[in-house]
Amino acid sequence: MQDTIALISTLMQSRQTILPKRLCAPGPDAAQLQRILSAAAHAPDHGQLLPWRFVCIPDTARAALGEAFASALLERDALALPEQLQQARDKAFRAPVLMLVVVQDASGDATIGLDERVLSAGCAVQNMLLMATALGFGSALTSGKALKASALRALFGLGSQDHAICFLSLGTAQRAQPMRTRPSPNQYVTTLSTEPL
Repeated sequence: MQDTIALISTLMQSRQTILPKRLCAPGPDAAQLQRILSAAAHAPDHGQLLPWRFVCIPDTARAALGEAFASALLERDALALPEQLQQARDKAFRAPVLMLVVVQDASGDATIGLDERVLSAGCAVQNMLLMATALGFGSALTSGKALKASALRALFGLGSQDHAICFLSLGTAQRAQPMRTRPSPNQYVTTLSTEPL
């Protein structure tokens, strides 16, 4: 049992974000990707709504995603320069495996709010990140204003109740990175007091 605890602790402590531009081939193969995606199914899911999904973006769809990124930039800045638009397009071609995390706000029990659905998605994503780390892959979550852009929403066929949360990237880290200092529990844990101030 102690060996299992030590292994889990080491796995959690070794997970780190590797920027997508620093993730290269090889990415997970089909069997490894299936293990990573299957890890999501073990997330807490109040009401068993399955309020989240992952949209994998194959190589054949990267150019379309790049154009959606460029359109999203133009939506925010009509004066964007050609080089800025190309930089936006280039983001679609980073990392061997790329997927969009989507949370659905209307399915199932309406009393289970969006916050709880997003929390469930976060747990699912963390499970996937830990599985990817266990398999030796680097990973990253990226977000930004493009997630709300009409071109991106149209590309993914998102309805009014669909929330694009972030992109998840997987691949092999080009080089090892120093581990960042993590906060200690006393920085984020307090105890409820019922005593008068």
